[in-house]
Amino acid sequence: MDALAVSITSGITINCLKIRHAFRIAFLFGLFQALMPVLGWLAGIGLKQYVESYDHWIAFGLLAFIGGKMIYEAIWIKEVEKKCDPLNLMVLLSLAVATSIDALAVGISFAFLKVQIITPALIIGAITFGICFGGVYLGNRLGDRLGSKMEVLGGLILIGIGFKILLQHLL
Repeated sequence: MDALAVSITSGITINCLKIRHAFRIAFLFGLFQALMPVLGWLAGIGLKQYVESYDHWIAFGLLAFIGGKMIYEAIWIKEVEKKCDPLNLMVLLSLAVATSIDALAVGISFAFLKVQIITPALIIGAITFGICFGGVYLGNRLGDRLGSKMEVLGGLILIGIGFKILLQHLL
């Protein structure tokens, strides 16, 4: 669901959406959602204590930074000067990691349960790809109608997701 929300937010900020844009976003989100459980599974019990102690802070920091930048640009930066591009590889990788870091813990739990990881990882990746692909288009349609108000909302959603992840781990 986090990846879907970020996909919608990304779609909001893309002015001239093409199928390759939606594919790129959906592919990276699906890839990381599939890859993280595999990495968690491989890490198993050994790294669990290290990852669990700060994964929520990493996700929160990335989402809060990108969300804050979106809000700032929607309010104070003229359209021509905006630089937060969800198609930028570094921005996209940051978002993909931030929204999939919890899947690392899922992979660790799969290792504890002795579940074979390939099939679940492929299913997770495929479902994430599909919903994110649609989410980019949904966000783009909403963004066309509501303009910078949707960018502010998208930034708030990213920050909210970051807080949700943080609170889930702190409480």
